[in-house]
Amino acid sequence: MKRRLYFLLPDVSTTRQIVNELLLARIDSRHIHVIAKDETSLKGLPEANLFQKSDVIHGLEMGLVVGGLTGAVGGIIAAQLNTVLAGGALILACSLAGAFIGSWVAGMIGADVRNSQIKNYQDAIDNGEVLLMVDTPKPRVSETIAMIKRRHPEAHGQKVEPTIPAFP
Repeated sequence: MKRRLYFLLPDVSTTRQIVNELLLARIDSRHIHVIAKDETSLKGLPEANLFQKSDVIHGLEMGLVVGGLTGAVGGIIAAQLNTVLAGGALILACSLAGAFIGSWVAGMIGADVRNSQIKNYQDAIDNGEVLLMVDTPKPRVSETIAMIKRRHPEAHGQKVEPTIPAFP
């Protein structure tokens, strides 16, 4: 299980130093994500993608559950009306269709909504600071935090997210 660590850094050069130190500490670059103002050049840094910047994963999860339950209720109602399909097959088909449609719609909405964790750092990002997110195995959380704080006391805004999505 991984934990996501958040750090606010004063500039891109400090961020570049920390990313290099994390790579030397054997944290893979696909587990490091950087977010800054749109006009800030992050060339050579692992920039956060849609999955880290938005609530698309949360939207997919919620759409799957709500759509599946709604489809199941619709299937039960349709089965009570004695339709052509058998009751169990109809309920299953409606549940799957509802889950698919719910995931798709909620995922599209979630792609346009900024990640709720990043909202807490938005003012600092708008003022020129850089947000560094590091996904690290649970046993290495304290080691990673200590390494960054020891070498870069200017890193602040530290937070540990209790869980991160299993994918991507």
